[in-house]
Amino acid sequence: MRSGTEGQAVSGSPTWTPDQPIVALHDIHKSFGAVEVLKGVSLDVAKGEVVCIIGPSGSGKSTLLRCVNALVPINRGSIKVEGQEVHDPALDKLALRRKVGMVFQQYNLFPHKTAIDNVMMAPLLVLKRPRAEVEAQARRLMSKVRLEGKEDAYPGELSGGQQQRVAIARSLAMNPDVMLFDEVTAALDPETVKEVLVTIRELAEEGMTCMIVTHEMGFAREIGDHIYFTDGGVIVEHGPPDAFFTQASDPRTRAFLSQIL
Repeated sequence: MRSGTEGQAVSGSPTWTPDQPIVALHDIHKSFGAVEVLKGVSLDVAKGEVVCIIGPSGSGKSTLLRCVNALVPINRGSIKVEGQEVHDPALDKLALRRKVGMVFQQYNLFPHKTAIDNVMMAPLLVLKRPRAEVEAQARRLMSKVRLEGKEDAYPGELSGGQQQRVAIARSLAMNPDVMLFDEVTAALDPETVKEVLVTIRELAEEGMTCMIVTHEMGFAREIGDHIYFTDGGVIVEHGPPDAFFTQASDPRTRAFLSQIL
């Protein structure tokens, strides 16, 4: 766990220890108007664990990730990151998002900025770190996501897969403890999906805690430590990948898997 001057959320709760869940969700409820999207979701993520969340469209998967990062407020329940309540009004949300990085389906890069400028922007403007230090880190991250030589390219000059890898580097530039991936390959052409999945796989192998919403079942089975299947705003079934994909017990889970495997 990092220490330093990055804000209230960075150091975690004084009572939190790494043997406890780094992300803990308990009885999460979320409604948009009259539509209840999450209906009492609970799950824990251990430090260094990769959790994959699968399910049909509209089952609450993306909303759940956005609640973890405090992008969407919850109606009831508790979400803690390193022991701190995410939806505590007193918590510094910017500090939280420095430690909980998120990559979306859409890349959301600044089109008038080069790839490396997109990666450098938040550490410079939010963390106020020295430019030379930030640039050196950004170049290392561009290399990490296998985009050496593309530092000065603009987003419009990059493929969708390359833009998504810039977005991953941008999130990593904030030195997060947890990474959230929300269907990051859904908008990509099939030939560019693999390069993004390889990047995520490498992060997981290095010990990054990841929560991944994905429709890539083979990837989830390979990379996930634990699989959660959601439907209708609830967790229907969960388990380690080998058991989940071969011994699913709930009829809804079996029906979903039979359509996509």
